[in-house]
Amino acid sequence: MLLSHGGEPLPATESVARWTVEQVLSLAPDDASRKAGNKLATAGHWSGAGFDGSGAVWGLCKGSGSKPYQTVVDTTGPAYTCSCPSRKFPCKHALGLLLLRASGDGAVPQGEPADWAAQWLTARRGRAEAKQAKRDTAVSGEAAPGPADNAAARKRAERRAERVTSGALELEQRLTDLLRGGLATADRAGYALWEETAARMVDAQAPGLAGRVRELGAIPGSGPGWPVRLLEECGLLHLLDTAWLGRERLPDPLAATVRTRVGLPMSAEGPPLRDHWLVLAQYDTPDGRLTTRRIWLYGRESGRTALLLSFGAMGRAPELALPVGVTIDAELTPYPGGGLRADLGRQFAPPAAAPGTPVPGSPPPGSPPPGGSTATALAAYGEALRGDPWLDAWPVTLRGVIPVPSEGGWQLADAEGASALPLSSAAQSRPGLWKLVALSGGGPVTVFGELGHRGFDPFAAWDAGGTGGENGREPGAGPVSGAADVTDGVVRLI
Repeated sequence: MLLSHGGEPLPATESVARWTVEQVLSLAPDDASRKAGNKLATAGHWSGAGFDGSGAVWGLCKGSGSKPYQTVVDTTGPAYTCSCPSRKFPCKHALGLLLLRASGDGAVPQGEPADWAAQWLTARRGRAEAKQAKRDTAVSGEAAPGPADNAAARKRAERRAERVTSGALELEQRLTDLLRGGLATADRAGYALWEETAARMVDAQAPGLAGRVRELGAIPGSGPGWPVRLLEECGLLHLLDTAWLGRERLPDPLAATVRTRVGLPMSAEGPPLRDHWLVLAQYDTPDGRLTTRRIWLYGRESGRTALLLSFGAMGRAPELALPVGVTIDAELTPYPGGGLRADLGRQFAPPAAAPGTPVPGSPPPGSPPPGGSTATALAAYGEALRGDPWLDAWPVTLRGVIPVPSEGGWQLADAEGASALPLSSAAQSRPGLWKLVALSGGGPVTVFGELGHRGFDPFAAWDAGGTGGENGREPGAGPVSGAADVTDGVVRLI
């Protein structure tokens, strides 16, 4: 049985809004789940379906066995449970049930949860209340660890730091030998030597170093010009090694970044920030052992951008999932260092398609983050690299850009023609590129995405007819015709 839960449920004071089809599809872990969920989004597959004002949706779906699958969704989390054997999260039955509810044709009537659904909802919300009470106690200091606990934790941290230092010194010797022998011969050793070095870093409890070593091993077979790329990555790895070995002399934010890059566990700390957070993008990155889900948020009042990370073991999707385009009234607790990562804490209202009453001095509800030109985006990325030289990409919003073809592929050019940013190779191979081109229609658009050394990767876009602002298109034009991934003016590109 698949039984798991995501974010914390909320005591709803009013009926929770029904999600749109596009928001439901944005939760799917992969394309296969989207297709399977769409097939189950008809009333003929379901019995005993219903929803209530607290955000719960439930139903019985016909399966291959004699007993139907029991599916429950708490949209305030969101969280899901289903008696099917699927390891995907959410499974196709949860997606099909939500899509049926999104159709609004009366196939999912309002009522009281069935006993089996109410049992899961009560248990889930009870766990969340206990978790919040524990968090409140920790914040108040009533359950602070004693001196013995602090001493033991400090000794464990010191022992791990010693092992990491030993691994960093060994890695430095490996890099020295590589450069002494010449990078042009690095492809002769094969991948086994790199994997052996990575395994040594794992033994040293430095998974961040191990991951970078594995990346080095893949470069010699990556095509023409690989020695240059290998030298660049070796330089960054050497910089990380030396930063760790001299971490006592670094400023606190940079030292925290180095600890994170090496792979030491870090906890969110500092005062939580409450805001109305617009969900800009959600995408998964599998590496064979772990699936990492990245969710980008933008604070309407604070003007801050934040990144939520969620992880799933091999074969399982991460639990945390937020529909793109919704706004959540919630607290985020930042991690130490100069990055944007944060933890999602207490939510004060269910996820909403619109954040409600406009706040004086803040962007209009549903509007994209304030952005700038391609030159401004490059300057922001450069500034971020000063605090984290190992940064692969930085979130930026481009205003008034036009997708145009170029000799090397596609790029986003400023409407004035002053400068342009190339799209990454990954972005040019996805269907989102053509959604962006169709949305633009030759006119300027607003685009949110990540800018890195490989180019710009677009995740969401707005046109003039939605909430994207002034981009030269006809007022009221609305989202691009035929684009299925549109939510309140936001076009999902990934």
